[in-house]
Amino acid sequence: MPYKEPKVEKLFYSIGEVAKMFDVNTSLIRFWEKEFDIIKPKKNKKGNRLFTKEDIDNFHIIYHLVKERGMTLKGAQLKMKENKDDAIHNLEVIQKLHNIRKMLLEIKEEMDH
Repeated sequence: MPYKEPKVEKLFYSIGEVAKMFDVNTSLIRFWEKEFDIIKPKKNKKGNRLFTKEDIDNFHIIYHLVKERGMTLKGAQLKMKENKDDAIHNLEVIQKLHNIRKMLLEIKEEMDH
């Protein structure tokens, strides 16, 4: 069995890395941090924010609610407080559908060649 390099996850991500993941400005990351109390980055001695995988997962849900579903910040805040599990489930379903679509497009492309 061939050796597979294990996927290494970082413990902390800088604000620049998080902004790049979502293709947004760092100012939006700082704004959402203030607006959503579930985002709690650590800060190093210099005061730089250090985001965890959990913070990024929460950003993903917020991004989905605000940018993809068009919710207001108040609506997204309410959804995160009252029914976060439902928001997570919806996001997971959408991600699975995107992956299936990508796979089908790859198969179609292979068939066309």
